[in-house]
Amino acid sequence: MDRPLAPFHPPTRLLMGPGPSNLHPRVREALAAPLLGHMDPLVLGLLTDVQGLLRDAFGTENLLTLAVSGTGSAGIEACLAGLIEPGDRVVVEVHGFFGGRLGEMAARAGGAVTKVEAPWGRAADLEALRRAAREVKPRVIAVVHAETSTGVAQPLAEVAEIARDVEADLLVDCVTSLGGMPLHADRLGLAAAASCSQKCLGSPPGLAPMTMSPGAAARLAARTHPVPFYLDLPLIARYWGGDHAYHHTLPVNLVYALREGLRLAAEEGESERHRRHARHGAALAAGLEELGLEILAAPADRLPMLTAVRIPAGVDDAAVRRRLLEEFHIEIGGGLGELKGRVWRIGLMGETSRMNHVILLLAALGRVLERSPDAIGQAIDAAGAVADTQAVGAR
Repeated sequence: MDRPLAPFHPPTRLLMGPGPSNLHPRVREALAAPLLGHMDPLVLGLLTDVQGLLRDAFGTENLLTLAVSGTGSAGIEACLAGLIEPGDRVVVEVHGFFGGRLGEMAARAGGAVTKVEAPWGRAADLEALRRAAREVKPRVIAVVHAETSTGVAQPLAEVAEIARDVEADLLVDCVTSLGGMPLHADRLGLAAAASCSQKCLGSPPGLAPMTMSPGAAARLAARTHPVPFYLDLPLIARYWGGDHAYHHTLPVNLVYALREGLRLAAEEGESERHRRHARHGAALAAGLEELGLEILAAPADRLPMLTAVRIPAGVDDAAVRRRLLEEFHIEIGGGLGELKGRVWRIGLMGETSRMNHVILLLAALGRVLERSPDAIGQAIDAAGAVADTQAVGAR
């Protein structure tokens, strides 16, 4: 280069897109702690802490519970690669961008994939899923718990019953849901579930929490075809526990941060954390509707931590997001796939899920959309009324 680069000093943004979320000061402090070697006994002790906290978050006692080094996609791919042998039949429900990607990952893992599709913006067609499962008799059924492209929640109890009916392993993408809504992996009988560190767990991106049942872990150990070395869960598990055999260089500071994010979640309490996300998600939806905007998902199907809102006719998607970022330092997300240019995706995850953030977003978006001060005030009042009602109900 002709000249040395200047130091990079990023601005403070309010991260209200589909992830990452903002970090609690304690998580930032943990992230900046002195680096230790990945074989340091102190670091190996932290891994035990993280595993215990992750078991609480997943609602499981599974021994094979850890964080894969990589984003949520790495955790999902590690689970798929472990559960699917070449030629295994796999049924994947698809009602959004990430369901489609789950099917692509399953196919690349060697699965013979049958997709059960539903319109984007709705939950899966459970009867269609049941028919497909009984016809195909799959080795694995794979679903997305919280479809981040549409803001739709997929109830898992019914899907778990379908999986039991055909004796299939149920794999769940809980990238957006873990830490923000109930999961109960053991109660549901999940074979595997994988998430990420940067959304409702409130940590930086770069780690993929996952868990696998004892039965699934036994089938993984008995595979006849090897999995990719970096995604070999039994080898990774040896590093996290047992004899701590070296597998790869762990991103140690990310483990510090994830441990602190999980500590914060444990201190808040699982039920209260879920209620907080539900309360603020409902408040945001009420305020957006008061601004004259339409939520993509029906009320019964909505996620608490991610809201997809239709872009009004004649409104420039990118221009609105750019103004929010440049004038108000608020980031929201655009649409993916068939919803590109048609929706905004607004996240309230982890530390970002605060009522003052809901109010700031409504005020800023109202200004950018040229709503009147009275209309903006009414939207904020509507959001506050819903939040107050849910808070009273929680007590």
